[in-house]
Amino acid sequence: MAERPDADRDATRSGHVPVFLERTIELFRPVVEAAAEEGRAPVIVDGTLGLGGHSSHLLAEFSDLRVLGVDRDPEALDMATRRLTAYRDRFTPVHARFDDFDSVIAALPPDARDDAGPAIDGILLDFGVSSMQLDVAERGFAYSVDAPLDMRMDPTTGPTAADILADYPRDDIARILRVYGEERFARQIAAAIVRRRDTDPIVTSSQLVELLYDTIPQGARRTGGHPGKRVFQALRIEVNAELEAVENAVPGYLDLLRLGGRAVFMAYHSLEDKIVKRELATRTASRTPAGLPVELPGHGPEFEAVTRGAEKASQEEIDHNPRSASVRVRCVRRIDGRTP
Repeated sequence: MAERPDADRDATRSGHVPVFLERTIELFRPVVEAAAEEGRAPVIVDGTLGLGGHSSHLLAEFSDLRVLGVDRDPEALDMATRRLTAYRDRFTPVHARFDDFDSVIAALPPDARDDAGPAIDGILLDFGVSSMQLDVAERGFAYSVDAPLDMRMDPTTGPTAADILADYPRDDIARILRVYGEERFARQIAAAIVRRRDTDPIVTSSQLVELLYDTIPQGARRTGGHPGKRVFQALRIEVNAELEAVENAVPGYLDLLRLGGRAVFMAYHSLEDKIVKRELATRTASRTPAGLPVELPGHGPEFEAVTRGAEKASQEEIDHNPRSASVRVRCVRRIDGRTP
């Protein structure tokens, strides 16, 4: 095992602590060992690279491992690539949304294949906003500091949160807040936004927070945390089409896993976790029609669960890294080979 790089220690001091780090390493250890027994170098895709916290530790732990690091945020990708300079021979950065499979497959090493085509040994998807995006005020993700309402993970493309508040119909804004943020006062907030935007458009986080305090009844604000938490989450999900990406990514990466390969999914709210849970339930179930007394050949489960349901962070990890408090981690292993 290699020594942890100085960049990791610097990142830890700056507040970037990877969630479920040691458990993630142990979940991927069997696929690395299996590849070594087969005389090949394993490939893991870190589909949500961020600042490269998980990837740096995986590369340090496993000397033969190759990692593709995918991120839609060019600034995060650049910072992570510089952080991982020591592993440049085994690390490939990919500027793309994590469900952009054309870009991911194009970046795979030529030998990352099995009989069915391009294949990987592992996929890590740590959903949600990265530490850098939360901590850099001008990105507009945080409700606790005043900044332009941007919230784009890739700031080079697409509408901002301010654009949504300025252009979406009232009913669409209410739906976003209700569905993505589980906000009880979605209808009232949407109406207040529409009333105000013709004369005083909401373009900063402080303006939106002020409107929330004016709209949400004082009694309701005493419970459930800061009134901006749910609203900012909902807008971020809409701006970045996060649930659409999750819907595409979970089955797509499962299809890329070779026999014995593992997928690790980290979800931070129920909407993401429901998507993961639903797809894994399908993939770990028998495909034999109900009522038959025996399993039909070729109709067994494609995957088996490695974790029992969703694993949660221990209190010790939460104390060390509060961002792990809401994480739900699920892992599966491919047990049925892919069809060419």
